[in-house]
Amino acid sequence: MRHLRNALAAAPLLFGACAPIALITPALSQTCACPPGGVGAGEDGGGYVIQADEPPPPLPEYDQPPIPAPGYYWTPGYWAWNNYDYYWVPGAWVEPPQPGLLWTPGYWAAVGGVYAFYPGYWGPRVGFYGGIDYGFGYAGSGYQGGRWDNGRFYYNTAVNNIGGARITTVYNQTIVNNTTINRASFNGGVGGVAAKPTNEQLLAAKEPRIRATRLQVDQARDAGMRSGQFVSTNRGKPPIAATARPGDFKGKGVIPAKAAGKAALPAPAPAGNVLPENGEKPTGERPAVPALAPAPPKVGEKPPAAEKLVRPEAVPAPPKVGEKPPAAEKLVRPEAVPAAPKVEAKPPAPEARAPAELQRQQELQRQQELQRQQLRPREQQQQRQLQQEQQRQIQLQQEQQRQGQQLQLQRQMQQRQQAQQQQMQRQQQLLRQQEQQRARPPAAHEGRPEACGRPGLPPCPK
Repeated sequence: MRHLRNALAAAPLLFGACAPIALITPALSQTCACPPGGVGAGEDGGGYVIQADEPPPPLPEYDQPPIPAPGYYWTPGYWAWNNYDYYWVPGAWVEPPQPGLLWTPGYWAAVGGVYAFYPGYWGPRVGFYGGIDYGFGYAGSGYQGGRWDNGRFYYNTAVNNIGGARITTVYNQTIVNNTTINRASFNGGVGGVAAKPTNEQLLAAKEPRIRATRLQVDQARDAGMRSGQFVSTNRGKPPIAATARPGDFKGKGVIPAKAAGKAALPAPAPAGNVLPENGEKPTGERPAVPALAPAPPKVGEKPPAAEKLVRPEAVPAPPKVGEKPPAAEKLVRPEAVPAAPKVEAKPPAPEARAPAELQRQQELQRQQELQRQQLRPREQQQQRQLQQEQQRQIQLQQEQQRQGQQLQLQRQMQQRQQAQQQQMQRQQQLLRQQEQQRARPPAAHEGRPEACGRPGLPPCPK
């Protein structure tokens, strides 16, 4: 499958000169592969949700290019999907569609066994973007890279690379992030970010939205046409991680990734002894093995004398001539035979003497199964909430589209009426001019020759 993806990623380079781009782009670019209303296609930037059957790679590590000029706004990079493979859309400095707007980045989320992408949008406030730490002011919630004040944008130099640009609207505020840095690029599921939208973020999602600009859409399309941006080629370390301006893939502002992101590892097993089945606290000592035989004599001690094992009187005298030998049971008295050492406890069964490593693995498996059982209801509830929120967003988008269509029809009707009125006014004005010309009496000189009554010319008619 990876070889097939590499071949598809290299298709524009092999056939770009002889085949129409429109036939190749849908297989490589997310914006062309998705249905109408995708990234940057809707009036509000919402559009349809893009689904993938595998999680996106971790976010790569890269630096922010310097801002090209005042008035630009930073939009972080993200992983996009083209139905075959993930490819990296570089972060870039872009100009907002109008003052006072902030960018809410798109994000991936685990929903119903698949991974769904919610595209970014412009709005008066930053909404929910999955709790993903994109960096450069986007630490998972809100935006700490700058703010609007009286129509001017103030940049936080603590997280933005101002470089050599002459910008006076700046401030410096250190961002304290108490959470563990996680390079995960999706919300929910195994290995994802466990974050839920706040009430303020839910209200921000209901506010009017503006779709991504044309330059942002072109940035995603151009990234999907480059084979080096696909994860099957770059192994999570794209050669173009950020650009100074959208579409500038060859300028000085191109920033490569420093390293590929690392996936979040599961929590290690708790150190220490495994709790016994009876619930008692472990003592750290191994259980004593009961003695199966008497301890051997110490060095320097004499072994017990043999005469103490069998008493002398227990051995009968040899029989006289003509006498019968004594019975066999009388040769050795019962009390002369020493009793066998008592065993305090039976030796443990072979299955009870399992290695400690096997016990730790069994206990870890039990803990993991308990965690899965506890997380299933939460994941199901999160999935239901996400599906409900998705349905609400789709209904809101459809309602906004209907309102937009109605407004557009009203504008068209008004334009037609205005055009008809202007045409009628021109016709009426032309008719009035014609009537005025007909009603005007002929001038005194009309009907006369142009030159008469002068010397050398005939007299003018009376």
